[in-house]
Amino acid sequence: MTDGPAAPNPQLLKGVLPMLVLVLLDEQDSYGYELVTRLRAAGLEEVSGGSVYPVLTRLERDAQLTSYLVQSSAGPARKYYSTTPAGLALLEQQRQDWQHLTAVVHAVSDPEEVAR
Repeated sequence: MTDGPAAPNPQLLKGVLPMLVLVLLDEQDSYGYELVTRLRAAGLEEVSGGSVYPVLTRLERDAQLTSYLVQSSAGPARKYYSTTPAGLALLEQQRQDWQHLTAVVHAVSDPEEVAR
């Protein structure tokens, strides 16, 4: 018996993490660790920098994100990320794909609900 919610399936998380990162960065520019804490606060307590930083690197390499440095009084400069127009277009496509996928999952898992 567990006390809290189950950790998300790592393969499912891997598939949706880029979309979640883009959603958060569409709301406000953030640095890597801040994204980790925002994802944890949203309910993904098991997410780590080891999963978020590669997503940031890949999205930046693919021109979905841009980055800039901001000096920090608490240490070295922080690398902030923001979405590009290409990143926002990708986010819109991922949202549509997610809506379609969840509709299919609901239809397959509860056909009576869809028939109503």
